[in-house]
Amino acid sequence: MKSLAAVPMTTPEYSGWRDQRVNDNILGPNQEITRPLEEHLQAIPSELEIIKQDFERRNLELGRKIEQLEEEKMQLGLDVDVQKLEVNKLRKGKNKTEKDLDSLKMDYKKLRRSIKTAGLGKMSEQWQQEIQEENTKADQWEKKFQDTQAREGTLEKSLLECQNKNVGLKARVTELEKSLH
Repeated sequence: MKSLAAVPMTTPEYSGWRDQRVNDNILGPNQEITRPLEEHLQAIPSELEIIKQDFERRNLELGRKIEQLEEEKMQLGLDVDVQKLEVNKLRKGKNKTEKDLDSLKMDYKKLRRSIKTAGLGKMSEQWQQEIQEENTKADQWEKKFQDTQAREGTLEKSLLECQNKNVGLKARVTELEKSLH
C-alpha cells in the first residue's frame, strides 16, 4: 500500500481568506474600508428630495441676485437723483448765461448806436480822409502863422525905423528950435 502524506495544498490567498472567515463564509469587517454605522443607515435621497434641494439652492441664489439688483437699483436711483440735481444746476447756469448774453447784446447795440451818433463808427477810409483834411487845415494855419510872423517881423523893423526917424526928427526939431531962439 501506498501511503500519502498530507501536504497542505493551499495558496497564500486562500489562507488569507480562511483567516478572515467567520460564521460560515461571511467575511468579517475590514478595518480599512469600514464606514461608520451612520453612513450605512443614511438613506439615499429620492429624486424628489434632490429636486427640492436644487430648488432651494437656486431659490437662495436668486434671492441673493434679487438683493444685489435691489441694491444696484437703489444706487442707480441715487445716481439718477444726483444727475437730476446736476442737470437742474446746469439749466440754471445756462439760463443765467443766456440772460447775460442777451444783456451784453443789448449793451453792444446801444454802444454801436452811440458810436454812430458820435461819429466814432467811421470806416478807416473815412478816418484817413478826415485826418488828411485836418492835416491840410493845420498846414494852412501853419502857413498863415509863418506869414503873420514874417509880417510882424517886417512891421517891427518898420516900426523901429519909424521910431528912429521920429527920434531923429525930434532931435532936428529941437535943434531947429534952438537955432530959432
